[in-house]
Amino acid sequence: MNVRINSEWKEKLAPVWESASFANTAEIVRREYASRTIFPPANQIFAAFDLCPFSKVKVVILGQDPYHGEGQANGLAFSVAPGVAIPPSLLNMYKEIHDDLGTPVPTSGDLTRWAEQGVLLLNNSLTVRAHEAASHSNIGWEYVTDAAIKALSEGRTGLVFLLWGSHARRKADLIDRSRHLVLEAPHPSPLSAHRGFFGCRHFSKTNQYLASRGETEILW
Repeated sequence: MNVRINSEWKEKLAPVWESASFANTAEIVRREYASRTIFPPANQIFAAFDLCPFSKVKVVILGQDPYHGEGQANGLAFSVAPGVAIPPSLLNMYKEIHDDLGTPVPTSGDLTRWAEQGVLLLNNSLTVRAHEAASHSNIGWEYVTDAAIKALSEGRTGLVFLLWGSHARRKADLIDRSRHLVLEAPHPSPLSAHRGFFGCRHFSKTNQYLASRGETEILW
């Protein structure tokens, strides 16, 4: 796979792109796109990196893998393509934002606007088979995504990492808490949002932290 990705991320993750592990992952991905229906579209695999360069990251939100329904995934965690119905987890995120900040609930599930403000919407796996959740969770994508988290932890200061659910919270050990704010909560899915995601106020806490460092707040 010829990695076509934002130049900053291409440089920061150069050891990953040049590794045997990534070469193996890339070959699996090539075969999968050639023989099956895979999401997101191939040109959006690295959308999270492309829309949010390394130097522009302010906030990191970790997801598990892309949506596996037709036309949903657009390369950004929790986000869907314009015009697609808002998935339940994202709708719960919107409800928490409304309760936390008083802003109206958006009608679009496309989170490109967040990414362009410095929110890295990073799934642990960057691809998935149609209608098969977590089907690419064991092909090596985590080698890329873990490296990205480590690079941000070590190369930046004052970021906010939002870790929702057990899968994301397992990444906490990759982050230097003396340099960054780490906020943890249950996943926003309907199965767990009432166990502590609702009321976590992560969106206002994120903006308060950014403001305290002289950074522009996120318009959620």
